[in-house]
Amino acid sequence: MTKDIKFVFNQENPKRIDHFLSQKLPGVSRSQIDKEIGNNNIFINAKQITKAGTLLKNGDIVSYSSSLFAPPKLKQILLPIIYEDDFMLVINKPSGVITHSKGITNYESSVASFVKDKINQELLGIDKNNNRAGIVHRLDRGTSGVILVAKTEAARKYLSNQFAKRKVHKTYYAVINGQLSRPEAQINMPIERNPKMPSTFRTGPNGKSAITKYSVKSSNDKYSLILLSPITGRTHQLRVHLKAINHPIVGDVVYGGEDADRLMLHAASIEINLPKIGLKKFEAKLPRVFNNYLNIS
Repeated sequence: MTKDIKFVFNQENPKRIDHFLSQKLPGVSRSQIDKEIGNNNIFINAKQITKAGTLLKNGDIVSYSSSLFAPPKLKQILLPIIYEDDFMLVINKPSGVITHSKGITNYESSVASFVKDKINQELLGIDKNNNRAGIVHRLDRGTSGVILVAKTEAARKYLSNQFAKRKVHKTYYAVINGQLSRPEAQINMPIERNPKMPSTFRTGPNGKSAITKYSVKSSNDKYSLILLSPITGRTHQLRVHLKAINHPIVGDVVYGGEDADRLMLHAASIEINLPKIGLKKFEAKLPRVFNNYLNIS
């Protein structure tokens, strides 16, 4: 094995090699390091070692191949582009694709990895290892539809500012269980993190203000297709609000919906102001599977 990565241990007090490497390689787990030590792939002063507890002495040189802890190559994905100019991209994100990686050790293909070669290098430099370069807002993995991506730092700030000030108008379609008592209404319920399941949310008096408007577009004995317009932008807002009124989204097993092949939530449109263009609306056609629930041709 070619040993082309080297670290010199410059400390008076001895230190375990696995502890030393875990500090030098923050994106690599201790178990990965221990495994490679056990596989004779780590060297001290050009000699193979097999024990993670081997102590380093001042002046020791630790070496290994550069390919040893290299991240796996991301699978290339092709996503539908709704609109593109020098300022931004608009993607029609399929259900099942994540918006961006959750960290430097998450190597799943995403919207962010798809647009990486299409955005300004300045954004990549600012992003470092967060893997979110250009991402202005996000959609949950299961949600399909319109998502905006900035190509430059100036574009990111311009677009993000409109989201922060609630100047962006978004609409979503959802298939829910049952029939709503009112064809149109507004759900105004604060949303807070669920302490019993910190990765999820719930309605509660200690939460942040959250408002969602809805209108029923079609229904049958079992399901309804509704159009949703979030006034605020809380995490999981639409999913939490629909659970709170006892009409969860089909496919949203986290929030009480029946099991399905996908989350039946689709970001149908975004209306936003663009430089030199003004107000512009981007739309993504409703996936055919939504119509199957309502027997719509």
